[in-house]
Amino acid sequence: QVQLVESGGGLVQAGGTLRLSCAVSGSISSINAMGWHRQAPGKQRELVASITSTGSTNYADSVKGRFTINRDNAKNTVFLQMNSLKPEDTAVYYCNIFTQFGTYWGQGTQVTVSS
Repeated sequence: QVQLVESGGGLVQAGGTLRLSCAVSGSISSINAMGWHRQAPGKQRELVASITSTGSTNYADSVKGRFTINRDNAKNTVFLQMNSLKPEDTAVYYCNIFTQFGTYWGQGTQVTVSS
């Protein structure tokens, strides 16, 4: 069984930083892309950032220049460094992975940015 466990969320003031981590465990032969999505109250879940197995990255326009995604393939872990946080970044953040057997999601971690 594949499990994704996020950590690192919390409450921070505007302009602050947080670093999210997502550790993947279970029977996985290889992970293709890894990513972070977020869902704010009353809004649809949206892609924040993704990274391929070769390190190519993609970011939502709203976070470009402020967020950085990276991964540790040896530890099956993906990170999201979030700088210059804004109140509009407040959401539940979910990590997900794409494998040959399908897509898996974590349970989410709350990020709250106060003004």
